[in-house]
Amino acid sequence: MGTLTLVTETGRHPISIEVADTDEKKQIGLMFRTELADAHGMLFPYDRPHEITMWMKNTYISLDMVFIGGDGTVVRVARRTEPHSEDIVSSQGPALGVLELKAGAADHYAIVAGKSRIEHPHFTARTQ
Repeated sequence: MGTLTLVTETGRHPISIEVADTDEKKQIGLMFRTELADAHGMLFPYDRPHEITMWMKNTYISLDMVFIGGDGTVVRVARRTEPHSEDIVSSQGPALGVLELKAGAADHYAIVAGKSRIEHPHFTARTQ
């Protein structure tokens, strides 16, 4: 477990995270989970910015997917994704990571593409 900080118009919000830092962890993600606590999520970091695609196959709970640019800026938010869906959810442009949160978290924290950002060493190391 680790921590990152969501920075939005409503303030700074610490989030406890699991990090999917291997290919196997990225493939499994939050599949087969039946719950996800508030202020918890999973971070999917990548080595280089690219269009990231996700899906909800075998994922039992609805999620908000927050796509993050190389400098930590939120580039897209996919809200309330459909459980078990095999439809592709894309970053719709270059992203360096994805944060998956319980559905409704993006609204709760007022996460807005282009305005909100994520503070975590994976992103901040690239801006220094």
